[in-house]
Amino acid sequence: MKSEPESRIENGFDVKFSIDDLIRCENGTDCWDGVRNYQARNFMKSMKTGHKAFFYHSNCKNPGIAGIMMVTKEAYPDHTQFDSTQLHYDSKSQPANPKWFMVNVRFERKLIRFISLKELKKYHLDHKETGGPLRDLFLFTMSRLSVQPLTEEQWNFILSLENKTVEE
Repeated sequence: MKSEPESRIENGFDVKFSIDDLIRCENGTDCWDGVRNYQARNFMKSMKTGHKAFFYHSNCKNPGIAGIMMVTKEAYPDHTQFDSTQLHYDSKSQPANPKWFMVNVRFERKLIRFISLKELKKYHLDHKETGGPLRDLFLFTMSRLSVQPLTEEQWNFILSLENKTVEE
């Protein structure tokens, strides 16, 4: 799941939310609101309590995976779609038939080391040639999505990278 760790003002709102911001939330838990892409929404709606997700820093100087969080509440209507004072307000969405959903997530841990987009791309390109687990990674095939599924094989491979030395 992607979020922006650096300040960026959009329609008068600072959209910054880093893994450190999640840690500072009460019990390290917050709602993951503001998803406004139908495919990303559908992926999020399929998430179940106890599912783990990578916290990915996006739209910053050094994008990549910073840590792990766990879904603590399954998809429910995103309240920001109904509030005209909110950045993610959607005048076409109605409480009786909401278009947008969110989940609650809880900080689990930071990775032993940050796994950069550059490193992931290197493995992705290699795996496209060799048939490795990152060959079809949504991060590169559907990069605009803020919520993306991973196979168990992809999850395990990416997680194993935190214990490896970065090859330049």
